[in-house]
Amino acid sequence: MIAASVTPADLTITPRDRRFGQGEATPRWWHNGNPYASALYNALSATFPEGEAFFVDSVRQFRDGVEPRLAGEIKAFTTQEVIHSREHLAFNRRAADAGYDLTKLEAQVHARLELTKTRPPIVSLAATMALEHFTAILAHELLADPRHLDGADATTADLWRWHASEEIEHKGVAYDTWLHATKDWPRAKRWKVKAKVMLFVTRNFVVDRTAGALELLRQDGIVGAKAWAGVLWYAWVRPGMFRKIFSAWVSFFLPRFHPWNEDDRALIGPEVSRDPTYRKVRRAV
Repeated sequence: MIAASVTPADLTITPRDRRFGQGEATPRWWHNGNPYASALYNALSATFPEGEAFFVDSVRQFRDGVEPRLAGEIKAFTTQEVIHSREHLAFNRRAADAGYDLTKLEAQVHARLELTKTRPPIVSLAATMALEHFTAILAHELLADPRHLDGADATTADLWRWHASEEIEHKGVAYDTWLHATKDWPRAKRWKVKAKVMLFVTRNFVVDRTAGALELLRQDGIVGAKAWAGVLWYAWVRPGMFRKIFSAWVSFFLPRFHPWNEDDRALIGPEVSRDPTYRKVRRAV
């Protein structure tokens, strides 16, 4: 029997057709002159163009037969993710213009996704469902604590806040699609598969993003213990985003978990929610 969704009844997923940094140059160390912070965010951005296209394809494969409400959310989710891919591709090009070579990072993402695609489609959906929770809790922390973008290049900080806001809005779509796709599974099987997939993607996420940041620092001439110490301090100690999301990550494994057990839409700031340039897509009811 399918588990119940707790997605808020008044949720509207709103694709905002924003463009950031057109015709501008992004500073090499755009994050307050901090090479470690800049490298970690750049390594994360390198995953988005191909990764979010993968998310869209994984969810859309299971849209047949979903209720109209979820069908509308999948449509809005797809639009948001396509725009995210476009804007992070543009950001990555500006990073390349600043002197970084992202090809090694992008090749690693491509290899991970191609391996996943060799498995049954439900595996891709499970990976998407787990990674969407991961990105949602990162987005929550980013918006909840202004220190994460303190001193960053204004345009680039706006890009990350906009992206984080929309990740929060659509954080339940992949999970609700997963519940639909596994509606005939026993509860124990559903939990076992999602738990194993989350552990796997978490390991890959942390290892690959750390390796990516170290590669970009190598291109800056920062290597060895200095590079490791800088990345680990920034990610795990101060401001310590990876450390701060731990309890939210653990919640994924608890009984009756759903991404919307915490309604954090209040974190979406007025500069995003009131943006007059957005293209609103309300879900079908």
